[in-house]
Amino acid sequence: MIVVAALIIGAIIGNRRARSRGGNTMDRVQFASVYAICFALVALFVTIVVGRSF
Repeated sequence: MIVVAALIIGAIIGNRRARSRGGNTMDRVQFASVYAICFALVALFVTIVVGRSF
């Protein structure tokens, strides 16, 4: 569940970042997907670490 939330939050942040830099639609899609993947990977590792700790 945390991974899905991080994916959505990353996409929103990436879209806003591209929009603030004056990017067109394809730039916004690329930024959103890259940020979504990065946030999801970080959340996945955090979930694994927390799951193995307890």
